[in-house]
Formats: sequence, C-alpha cells, structure tokens
Amino acid sequence: MKIEKLPSGSYRVRKMYQGKTYSVVFDEKPTQKEALKAISDELDKVKNDYSKMTFVGAAKEYADMKKNVLSPRTIKDYVEMPKRLPEWFSKLRISDITQIDINRVVNELSKNKSPKTVRNYHGFISAVLGTFRPDMKIYTKLPQKAKIEPYTPSQDDVKQILKEINGTPLEIPITLACYGMRRSEICALTLSDIDGDVVHINKALVQDQNKEWVVKTTKTEKSTRDIIIPQELANKIRVQGFVYDGNPNSITCQLSKVEERLCIPHFSLHKLRHFFASQMSSIGIADADIMRMGGWKSDYVMKTVYRHSMMEKEEKAKREASAKLASTLFS
Repeated sequence: MKIEKLPSGSYRVRKMYQGKTYSVVFDEKPTQKEALKAISDELDKVKNDYSKMTFVGAAKEYADMKKNVLSPRTIKDYVEMPKRLPEWFSKLRISDITQIDINRVVNELSKNKSPKTVRNYHGFISAVLGTFRPDMKIYTKLPQKAKIEPYTPSQDDVKQILKEINGTPLEIPITLACYGMRRSEICALTLSDIDGDVVHINKALVQDQNKEWVVKTTKTEKSTRDIIIPQELANKIRVQGFVYDGNPNSITCQLSKVEERLCIPHFSLHKLRHFFASQMSSIGIADADIMRMGGWKSDYVMKTVYRHSMMEKEEKAKREASAKLASTLFS
C-alpha cells in the first residue's frame, strides 16, 4: 500500500472501495501495518453505514456511482426502477435482504409484468446487492422467457404511410427509419452528418434521469456506422436545413395518428427497423452486411426479426412446387 507525503508534511493512505476513494491522513509517517489497520477501520465504518441503508437508498447510491459510465437513458431507468418495486422491498435494509425476499418480490412482479421486464428488475436488484453485499449469492428462479414474434409492417402499409406523409415534416424521419435508423439516431442527426448521400450515424438523442433530452453516443459501438440514402432524400434534408425538429416521442405520436387515419395496424417507429431487416434479407443481402447497416450488435434479434420473411419465401416455394407436381400428375 502506497503512503503518500502531502505538501503540508502530513501523510496519506488511500483505498478505492465501491467506486469511491477513501483516505486516512497521519501527522507522522505510519508503518505499513499502521496504514493497513487505519484504512481497514475506515472501510469498516463505510461498510457498516452501507449495511444500514434501505434498498432504495442503495439503489440511488448505485445509480450515482454509474452516472458517468452508463448512458443517460440507463441511469434514468436505474433512478425510476426502485420507485416501481413493492414498497415493502424498497424499505428493507440492505443487510436484511434474503433470497426469500428476492423470490417474493420476483413472484409479485410476475403477476402483471412480462418475463423480460421481471428479468430486468431482477438484474438491477442483483447488481445493487452485488455492489453493497458482494458476498451474497443469489439464486432465483425467474419466469420463462416468452417467445415473441416481432411484428413487421407490410410493404403496402409502409407505402401508404410514405404517400400520406409526402412533403410533411414527418417524411424525412420516417424514410430514414425505413433505412434502419433508430428514432434516437434520427433526432440527433445534423446537417454536418450528411455527406453527399452518406449519413454518418454517431450519436443519439435520449432522455436523462431529469427527463431532459440530451445527445449521447450511440446505443452500442456497432451502432456507430455509415449508411447510404437516396440522393433525393439527402437533397431534401439540405434544402430543409435540418433533419427533424422534434424529439423521438413526437415522431411516435405523429406516426400513430397517420396509422389511425389510414386505418392500418398500429406499429411503432422501431418496427420499421424490422421492415428494413426483412426487406434486406428478402433481396439476398448477406447477414453480416444487414448487421452493419442496421447497427445490430448481435445477429440474434436481427434474424428473429426477418425469420418470418424467410418463412413466407419458403411457403411460396412449397406452393409452387406443389402446383408443378399437381400439373404433372393431373394434367
């Protein structure tokens, strides 16, 4: 352990614990044994203070520790999540929480929340307890993941929408979504990100814990990418002088009104990424290229999204083969 001499002539010993630095100052230079004892006593005080915290207090402390590391959106979720947990659990002292308490809260959450949401809550609880009670082993039986078939808008739906919004402020963001862009990425775009017909995607507009819209880096490192759009669309952006004057939520609200007006099935803007992946797959674009263009980190979601497109092609091929066989047998 390093013993530092300060300009004042005193000596200091520092130790990092739970993301924070704690120190003890001595008037005279201590021995290694004295330094270890002093810093150990200091950390014992801190550990005792932490053990008296309630879960909601520990969750707030955990979010504060991560605020300069994680995205504003993730921190916002971390701040809001404890408020949605049952009150009896939030008020438990960290030192008193047992596996039985965790099982109970998971059971309660499972009554009206999806398996995915329950798993997110459990992951957060485990992260908080793992930070302030690192010796605690957590073994929880979680609800089985639900198999969800992601909805993908049809070509007719998308064409109707694009025709309806032609020449309106919604035209550019919706068209960009058809090229695989997330709504947060669309709203963060500036003219400097458009180079000819190439769009440089390198940031996103998201809400922070104070519900303020802020620009941050893209969702993952794979999300930072370049895509090519029609030159006509790029020209429209330059003539307009901006991409979209609004936030991600406003695009969603406006899209919903258009869908209602056209009497077509409701789908979120994000489903246009599904449409993009499906269309790319249907025309034979390689999986690796689809991943790069859409900014997917894993091919799992991407393949799940366009699997129905492949099934439709397979069904069509089967029917064509059956018809040919029938003509051979019965003509």
